[in-house]
Amino acid sequence: MGGLRVAAIAGLTPLEELDRDPFLVDTRGQYVLCERWAADQGHVITRRLVLHGLRPDHRGLWTDVDAGGIDLFVAAGERVLARALTSVPDFVAECARRGVGLRTTGLDEPVYDAAMKADVHRRLSMPTAGYDGC
Repeated sequence: MGGLRVAAIAGLTPLEELDRDPFLVDTRGQYVLCERWAADQGHVITRRLVLHGLRPDHRGLWTDVDAGGIDLFVAAGERVLARALTSVPDFVAECARRGVGLRTTGLDEPVYDAAMKADVHRRLSMPTAGYDGC
């Protein structure tokens, strides 16, 4: 199953939730786990999706799949999928219907200290501090 083209899903969470749940706010951190997982599997991330409460049948999810550019979706974990989509079970069913794989990385979420939270806050609240949209 090596060499698949993967779409990494990150769940968009408001900056106001940083102290309560920094990993869900840190989309870049979510992508890091997806990229590590893909590299370990011999796959390549070809698309990054940042989603919040998207319907599983939304055509934006399936454009690259229909074009033959995505073989598999990956998310850092179930919590990320639950934030990204309105219904994870419906998304799982839609993936099965379309013949597209869905995985979570199974990797541990990082433990955020004050400095890491400050970096996330700075990146998301001050574009001149290095925010790159992810």
